[in-house]
Amino acid sequence: AGLFCPGTFDGWSCWPETPAGSSAHAPCPDFVTGFDPTRMAHKECLENGTWFRHPSSGQVWSNYTTCVNMDDLNWRQQVNRIYEIGYLVSLVALLISLGILFYFKPLRCARTTLHMNLFASFAMNNALWLLWYRIVVNQPEVIVENGEGCKILHVVLHFFLMTNYAWMLCEGLYLHTLLVAAFISESRLVKWLYGLGWAMPLVPTVIYTSLRAASSDENDTKECWISESPYTIVLIIPVCASMVLNLIFLCNILRVLLIKLRAGPHVGSSRPSSTLLQAVRATLLLVPLLGLHYLVTPFRPSQNHPWEGVYEVTSAITASFQASF
Repeated sequence: AGLFCPGTFDGWSCWPETPAGSSAHAPCPDFVTGFDPTRMAHKECLENGTWFRHPSSGQVWSNYTTCVNMDDLNWRQQVNRIYEIGYLVSLVALLISLGILFYFKPLRCARTTLHMNLFASFAMNNALWLLWYRIVVNQPEVIVENGEGCKILHVVLHFFLMTNYAWMLCEGLYLHTLLVAAFISESRLVKWLYGLGWAMPLVPTVIYTSLRAASSDENDTKECWISESPYTIVLIIPVCASMVLNLIFLCNILRVLLIKLRAGPHVGSSRPSSTLLQAVRATLLLVPLLGLHYLVTPFRPSQNHPWEGVYEVTSAITASFQASF
């Protein structure tokens, strides 16, 4: 009887028992972004009845290089470029804004303090996204190595993403509290908001990290955690909750303002101040812009769907440029 390479599973495809000196073929997996499922991957069985090992790694290797659609790859690289440009533009705009608020001390007040924390949160998030694209997404060897460093970057990046929406909630909660509870201490309120903006996002981030690190599914723990995971829902729920709460706050703010404005001057001091009205107008513009990304991204079309290109470009623009608005 002739020699055969044994049947095996490499994590992506099942390879049948194959005669020595020949190659096995399998359809390219459709769940890998950038792979064309109509193409074929192959795996070489050597004359001695063993599978080919890659000379650089010494590991048994399946050849998926034929699966890559170069046109699709180039297009996805252009989408990544949009992300990088957007995050860079937003980062510069945020740093300029923070510089102005730090330099002009007369502008300092409770409201601008919240703005500064929101801007700082976005600046950190944008800087980390730029780092992620530079040292992980654009470095395939880093993804394959799956070191602890890139996983830590993934976790820290998602923590600051959570703080973006936590501080957006702080903006809405601050205005709502000032309008509804007129006699509350602003300094005490701001101290509580510091905890909500910076500490609360640690809770879902730690839960998400623990679940993903302990997962028995290889897809959750490989490739720097770059792929989607079912545990991402732990991060999505508080983000969506913060946006729903903000919507409730803003609706109630508008309701109270309309009641007070319609009441006329005879109610005296109960009328909202011009400063509070300016703050409300600014936040009404700010919150929808910051939430724009989450209005479009939940409706992700499947891979190779006719609308996939429109979705990817729209998501790239709204996600990366939103902080520059």
